Amino acid sequence: MNLEIKRLTFPSDSNVILGQAHFIKTIEDLYEIIISISPNAKFGIAFSEASGDCLIRTEGNNNDLVNVAVKNLIELSCGHSFIIILSDAFPINILNAIKNCQEVASIFCATANDVKVVISYDEDGNGGILGVIDGLKPKGVEDLDDKGKRKAFLRKIGYKLV
Repeated sequence: MNLEIKRLTFPSDSNVILGQAHFIKTIEDLYEIIISISPNAKFGIAFSEASGDCLIRTEGNNNDLVNVAVKNLIELSCGHSFIIILSDAFPINILNAIKNCQEVASIFCATANDVKVVISYDEDGNGGILGVIDGLKPKGVEDLDDKGKRKAFLRKIGYKLV
């Protein structure tokens, strides 16, 4: 067994959702979930089959983001994984629906942070995602001023009432 850490690459103005799913139908179901909940979102999805043709299946409404999703899955080289690159929307808008998708087995992360993926490869070169390193370690505990800034930010972007 060989452990590796690989960094996801995606545009700085986008978010990424990395997960595991199990069926060729996944790619179309994820597309339908995103477009029905956030019709103005721009996104690309890639899904790695783990049997049969073992192709990376793609969908999305933005070719650049589809290409970014494919590039990341080629780099990870893990079966039954999927990645969504999302712009003009946030994972919070679609994440519960994605988790409820029948084919989705797990979500590793949903973030705009730097992401490093911890992968185990077997002797045949087949990989499996063990987990992710999402962003940076904590630098301390928020104080009253930090709480005020957090609350103001959430109201500014419309996620909490005034």
